[in-house]
Amino acid sequence: MQASGVAACNRRRRTQQPGGATISGESTGARTGMSTGSQGPLPELVSYLEGLPEPHILFDAKYRILAANAAYRAQFAPRGSVIGRTCYEVSHGISVPCDQAGESCPLARARVSQQREKVLHLHHTPAGEAYVGIELVPLRDNQGEIAFFIEKMEPLHVAKSAPSSSGLIGRSAPFQGMLELVARVGPAEAAVLLQGESGTGKELVARAIHEASGRASGPLVVVDCASLPEALFESELFGHEKGAFTGAQQTRPGLVESASGGTLFLDEVGDIPLSMQVKLLRLLESGTYRRVGSTELRKSDVRLISATHRDLQTMVADGRFREDLYYRLSTFPIELPPLRARRGDIPLLAASLLSRVAPNRRLSLSAGALARLAAHPFPGNVRELRNVLERAALLSDGDQIDEGIVAKTLAFGRRKDAPTAAAQTVAAAPHGGGDAPRAPTAAARRRMAQREALREALALHAGNREALAKSLGISLRTLYRRLEHSP
Repeated sequence: MQASGVAACNRRRRTQQPGGATISGESTGARTGMSTGSQGPLPELVSYLEGLPEPHILFDAKYRILAANAAYRAQFAPRGSVIGRTCYEVSHGISVPCDQAGESCPLARARVSQQREKVLHLHHTPAGEAYVGIELVPLRDNQGEIAFFIEKMEPLHVAKSAPSSSGLIGRSAPFQGMLELVARVGPAEAAVLLQGESGTGKELVARAIHEASGRASGPLVVVDCASLPEALFESELFGHEKGAFTGAQQTRPGLVESASGGTLFLDEVGDIPLSMQVKLLRLLESGTYRRVGSTELRKSDVRLISATHRDLQTMVADGRFREDLYYRLSTFPIELPPLRARRGDIPLLAASLLSRVAPNRRLSLSAGALARLAAHPFPGNVRELRNVLERAALLSDGDQIDEGIVAKTLAFGRRKDAPTAAAQTVAAAPHGGGDAPRAPTAAARRRMAQREALREALALHAGNREALAKSLGISLRTLYRRLEHSP
């Protein structure tokens, strides 16, 4: 396509497309062509954009839209024209460019980098706010200067900025930073390591990465590494042949084989026995494995996502985790923010969780109740928030949960001698004098919080372990293990 073949044009241009689709371009009173003296976008380029399934626009260095394909018009302006308007006005409803409104602007970044840029934005659409992945490509004129930009918008359906019955939910800056990494790595095949405290939603993020990938139609197989005994780990992961060991009465495929064509999610990968780590490393490096009791080399077709709340680098230094395996797992690490770092998301999460724990009731939280939740440190993160709301729903008879109910649920099940959140904060502060007690480590505080949450859940479910495991979002086997180690 040659820009020099385009004649200057100040009049309105209409280009008829195959199938009857029509796209309009209007002069903006300035040079908007691809060559010196031209006044409109190349008809060939406009025709190309119109045939693309994703929303695309062509705009100039002043953010003015010169052409928009049918997918863009349907999503952002189904009842009006966008030609001549700025991209930030149409997609965000604001009067200044994104970088002047606290967001990352791909055009501003492209001016600096002189190349393609990708960002994640929260766009306004007729259907409400939606997360959109944006890919911007700068175009140069005959003098080699960047004069135009093609912007592709792809909705990210795995996350919502409003209460929802499923998926990732949030709009805080830490949440959006994490979500941008999910959007970038999702379509790739790279191994992903999710790191974060217990209860931050690592399995939900793993599912979001899977659904954003080309393997979305394949299975997502979850392996709870913490619950698998060392003696059974290899058999569960790789499968076994009949007679391979006592009790192996028939051939059984492993979880790696079950995940073929999809994603294998290793939850709590820090709990994998050292003896198994070398075999997992071989799977990652060669894509091959053997069933227990077999010499046949099998090929795997899986993408690996792993997660842990442990500090794997410290475990590597201590000799408890293989360094080579760590580097294979952490090709693309993503840190999940704790709930206390995204307090602004608590109202969204609370509304969503209430609809899940009490689907037959229209429950809401008073302003005081939300303020009380926002002030709580939530060492158990989103899982703890869910438990608190489930208790509040059980204790509330009306349609609105007030501050008193929330205060009662936060204290429910706590031992009388257990320190409050405020007391823990004071205890963790530095003390003067050499005899002052040392503050508990982050790991110790996390274990204390987990034990407290487990006791509260036990009191609620009155010994029904299956219901308890479901409410905690863990397997029954994991629950038994935690009960054995809980005081």
